[in-house]
Amino acid sequence: AEVESDILRRVRTLLRELDGHHPACQSDRGMLRWTLHKKIDQNPSNSSVLVRILVKELERAERGDFRHYIIPLLHTLMYTLIKAPCIPDELCSRVYDFCKKLLTLPKPFCTIGLDYAIRLKMERTAPGTLYQRMVISEQSLKSDPYPYQEKIFIFADPELLSEAICNALVTDTEAAQVSQSPRACMCYVVIHAMQAALGEGCDVSALKRSLQDMPTSDVEHWFRQVVAAVECAGHEASADRGQHAARLEEIYHAVLSTLQAGDTSLGGLQGTPLPNPNISFHLWREDDQLWKELVLFIRPLSQSCEPNYLSQDLDNFEIQDIISDCECCEQTRFSVLSTDSGIERDLPTAAEEPFAPCSAETEQSRLQRKGGIKKKLSPLESVAFLQAGCNGAGAKPPAKPQKRASIPPEPAAPLQRLHTARIVLLGDDRILGRLAQAYYSLRKRETRRVFLTPRLNLQFYYIPVVTGQPNTLTLADHTVTGQEELCEVAGYLGRADPWYESNINTLCHMIPKLATMPSSPSKHLVTDLFITDVIAYYVRMGVQPVCFQVYTVKIFFNDPAQEPAEDVFLTELRAQVQETSPHRELNITKKKTALDGPGIDLTVTYRKVVVSDRLKELAMSLRSTGLVMKAIPADEAEDLVCLNVNITEIVRINNLSGRSFSAVPNRLKTRSIKIRSTEQRPFTVCLDKDSRRAYRNVVSVEVSPCLEPSYCLQKTRTMKFSLHKTEDVGLVKYMPKSLLLPINTFAGVIQ
Repeated sequence: AEVESDILRRVRTLLRELDGHHPACQSDRGMLRWTLHKKIDQNPSNSSVLVRILVKELERAERGDFRHYIIPLLHTLMYTLIKAPCIPDELCSRVYDFCKKLLTLPKPFCTIGLDYAIRLKMERTAPGTLYQRMVISEQSLKSDPYPYQEKIFIFADPELLSEAICNALVTDTEAAQVSQSPRACMCYVVIHAMQAALGEGCDVSALKRSLQDMPTSDVEHWFRQVVAAVECAGHEASADRGQHAARLEEIYHAVLSTLQAGDTSLGGLQGTPLPNPNISFHLWREDDQLWKELVLFIRPLSQSCEPNYLSQDLDNFEIQDIISDCECCEQTRFSVLSTDSGIERDLPTAAEEPFAPCSAETEQSRLQRKGGIKKKLSPLESVAFLQAGCNGAGAKPPAKPQKRASIPPEPAAPLQRLHTARIVLLGDDRILGRLAQAYYSLRKRETRRVFLTPRLNLQFYYIPVVTGQPNTLTLADHTVTGQEELCEVAGYLGRADPWYESNINTLCHMIPKLATMPSSPSKHLVTDLFITDVIAYYVRMGVQPVCFQVYTVKIFFNDPAQEPAEDVFLTELRAQVQETSPHRELNITKKKTALDGPGIDLTVTYRKVVVSDRLKELAMSLRSTGLVMKAIPADEAEDLVCLNVNITEIVRINNLSGRSFSAVPNRLKTRSIKIRSTEQRPFTVCLDKDSRRAYRNVVSVEVSPCLEPSYCLQKTRTMKFSLHKTEDVGLVKYMPKSLLLPINTFAGVIQ
């Protein structure tokens, strides 16, 4: 009763924090869920007590219409159930029935309820399935019945985070992998499956001793036997929990047969550690580093068919751009891979061209080619490397040569996404701007040469980290802190998902604080467990995406000889009047300012957002000192595919004392906008609050939602056959049109 009362008190404290009643000790913010699970890890036999309390709280939340409690309680319950040594079927049945009730509620409740109902149905038939699959995929253990692999990539920008924070995170992620050998993880899977199926009838101590005394080959054998038994029971429609327990009991006695008689004694339920997932930490220094890491995850260089060529250090190579940055989505040039090197000696001989005409005119009309050398591509760009990757697990089998023309070719097996890459971004909105750039570049690469898309499941996660104390900026009639200004995406996600706010947004200042703590045993106890555990919990349970629109911007410069630039942004575009440097222009500007006021004359053309979603194009001229386009709404109920444009308009006022000027905010909502300086005076454009992405001497910008490159390609192909049709026809109608960047949270957007 005392244990149950303590656990209930902790759960109620967790719920009060969701209501905004934060704990008296601010250091406890964001740690309530972690301390609750750690308490259960110390005494795994209390797992059933916590599950029973959480089920009661879920049923109470449904009856009282406290819907904002449901998803946090459900995630806490499922995480406990996955790690628990054994949960009675009666409790699993109650959770399963509750998840089915969620199917009558709107999204995201019905989506999460369906996902967990499917998992619970499998777990009831074959206890231990969820734990087993999580360990196999996260540790990349070789298993034919469940061949999935996962990896967590943490990306941090070294120019945004201090060296101390980066070093601390590298140390923590490396320390989390030290004691996790494949043999130990296989033993964990075997022990957990036995205990989940047999309950207190399993002697965990004897099982551990038996596995420790075995050679690795025998451990692998019993691991394969257990995995096959659990997966077979989980997939069979007529499988029975009793039959599954009987099968595992046979394996259990076979494993213990090596121990001497009398060595076994039942000691009650014991916890099995859930190993930390496979995490790698990367300092994001190169623009194409994300794409490079994903390719190596799918196809490591050590597995290539050309080891002598591909085993060279990647740092000695420069990745060639597949699609140039100056291409625009609406008029994208899609290249075709050519085997023609352009060198005369590489031309095929006459014997190799059986269908070529042999006339003298044709021979003379050939292009004359100058001598040259072939450019040696990077290992990651070579076609042989990418094709070698196709022969891995989940790839199409090589086509067999057809002996007879009458025999139709065998249909190729569809590719399976056996790999999952979970990309975790640490930083503020500036690193998300870099992510939008990298994601757009990746989608363009995949449009030209598909490699990652059919083989890789790509998931994005975001943990805000801000160094230093927030500055306070006074804007108009309200006050915004520097932290809020740099973490608009995190603020939106926190408002949309309270569980994200409670568990992830609280890390904003906690990670820098833990990283800069003086070295001590207590520091390692906190950091090694807390930061790694929270990241693992986030990527394991946060699978509901919030999709943000990526915007493309075309920038024109005052120098006609300079090519227009194209870029993308996710959160903000800021434009400010640029100071003129030449003396003559400065005098003209001063005279203009005295007459018309500060700023420059702009022409603004935009499509107004109306309720009916019809296009309504408007134009206006005004004088302004600058403008800000915000892509992240201040309210989670607002449309994410909408730009909030704030233009500082300069209005001239004539009164008895003379002429004066005042700055008036001009606000408008749009999805696409064009801004042009009528005086040809330049202004500066900064994207995603990143000073490294600033453009000077700009006279015009065009902003619109970024189109999905694959949509552009299919649209281009369709237009060849329907020159007079502008609307989408055929396959294009069913393809995603806009490029959306999905960032995972625990619940998505709760309306």
